[in-house]
Amino acid sequence: MGDYARDWALVDVETSGLIARRDRVLSVAVVTVGPDGERTGEFSTLLNPGCDPGPVDIHGLTTERLLGAPTFDLVAEEMAAMLQGRVLVAHNAQFDYDFLAYEFARARRWLPVSQRLCTLALSRQVDPPTEDLKLGTLAAHYGVPQRRAHDALDDTRVLAGVLRASLREAERLALPLPLVTCPPRAESQFTPKPPKTPCAYRNPGRLTPGGPLRQGMKIAVSGETTLARAELTGRGVAAGLNMMTCVSHRTSVLVTNEPASDSTKVRRADAEGVPVIDEDTFLKLLGDVRAGTSHQAPAPKPSASALPVPAPRRPEPVAAGGPLAGQRVLVLGGPHAEAAAARTRVVERGGSAAVNLSRSVTAVVVLAGGERDRRMRRVVELGIPVRDAQWLGEPTGALAALTAVRPAEEPATAVRSRAPLVLPRGGVVDLAAPPSGTPAPTCHVTAAWEQPVHGEVDVVAFVLDEDEQVAFDEDFVFYGAPENPAGTVRLLTGGPAEQTIAVDLASLPPSAHKVVVAAAVDGDLAFGDVGAVQVALAPGGSAAAPSARATLDAATSERTLLLAELYRRGPVWRFRAVGQGYDHGLAALARGYGVDVAD
Repeated sequence: MGDYARDWALVDVETSGLIARRDRVLSVAVVTVGPDGERTGEFSTLLNPGCDPGPVDIHGLTTERLLGAPTFDLVAEEMAAMLQGRVLVAHNAQFDYDFLAYEFARARRWLPVSQRLCTLALSRQVDPPTEDLKLGTLAAHYGVPQRRAHDALDDTRVLAGVLRASLREAERLALPLPLVTCPPRAESQFTPKPPKTPCAYRNPGRLTPGGPLRQGMKIAVSGETTLARAELTGRGVAAGLNMMTCVSHRTSVLVTNEPASDSTKVRRADAEGVPVIDEDTFLKLLGDVRAGTSHQAPAPKPSASALPVPAPRRPEPVAAGGPLAGQRVLVLGGPHAEAAAARTRVVERGGSAAVNLSRSVTAVVVLAGGERDRRMRRVVELGIPVRDAQWLGEPTGALAALTAVRPAEEPATAVRSRAPLVLPRGGVVDLAAPPSGTPAPTCHVTAAWEQPVHGEVDVVAFVLDEDEQVAFDEDFVFYGAPENPAGTVRLLTGGPAEQTIAVDLASLPPSAHKVVVAAAVDGDLAFGDVGAVQVALAPGGSAAAPSARATLDAATSERTLLLAELYRRGPVWRFRAVGQGYDHGLAALARGYGVDVAD
């Protein structure tokens, strides 16, 4: 199968929890598969983690069962030999890879993996007509027998069958494999730093001359201080103040004994008009800090004179129906602006705009130069209808006559019961409220773009308070810090053309009002070179089917792009497809949200 034929090491782990830096591996299985698709070796074992095994009702591994098992360091060498020189494969591969990386680090060894492939990410690219992308669902779809779910060895054998079928589909569609490069990692390089204590109070604004400090005020400190900086910060936190590491337009006051210095914080305070006081004044004001408003309390209502001008009505999700309802249309060729206009027209007429060829694509619109696209040969071979730009403007009847082409081998029952809701740029949808007494689900926001792109696209996230600012720098999640310290927001890399932000809504603190998901490109690349970015919302597990999709097109020069927001509106969480681009880079975007970024 050409590039699809490799030496694979299929892995599955059962764990005591979900956080790799804290929880442990309880059992592990490795199945090696050669380029011909045949199994070449197997290894599996229970492991004694030396801790509570966690959710026994899921994995069935009790403390008693694990007592006589080896510790990970005793099997690390044998596992390393099976992984060496092979591509690690797992369903949600970053999860298994991260757990193995920590276990190898604890055993004082390197994890010998240079590339990994996630069958979940591969399945999202193939887009089979299944209700979700869980391993059991895919196994049933591809006819792979599954005997014992959550048994590491059986899950790995099932994974082997799913991998074979997925590779056949990828080859049929000419999809590049979503391989992820895995550089060597040591524990100290990927352990998040503990954050400062989150402030429980809303920011009441700036310090007024001669006025008191109020709980929730954002306080920054610059330069040398008489008291140790840690003690000064501790006193502020104990008084209910929000002690910051940087200055922004939301800072309430800057504390410095050197107001004429040329420090970055002093310069920023002067530029933003932030009040400046010395250390002695700050210590005196700490003796009488006034009560603040809790994040959990309702915000005070503004006076009538202070009410803002009503915002324009937000675009609503595209309703089911329209001449392209149920259709997924791929646009090839054309200048970026023309292709973006065609994708917008698809959405306006009730369809969904694709960014890559997949099983779900039902029509292809070819603009100027699109006939030379590398995917056209497969489009023709698969018999997918090919249209020109005029087709999008045809009367409703002509469009409605289009029918999806189903491969002959696909059973008629293998059709999703509900397609994802299509959102236009700016479209908003409420997340379904969980049943009474159950926590809000973890939401996955996945961004995908055409593969390959000559350059890097990085997806990032910011956890923001009601002032649209991070509470501390660690709430900026990016490739260098792929999760915040609480583990509530994580970056998951599924391949060179897909990245996901996972948000544990139930565990976010009350001060977290919004999670912004953005993307940035490096070097001279712009989003006009990348093309459209598809954003999909999947409430629930990483294998859940998307409930909403949006296809976002920036203009030619943008280097950063706000993709989506998850935000609170009373007791309800909402999702907004943003699609707002900026010419500046990621550092400028991060500074705008209050992140202290070194020059």
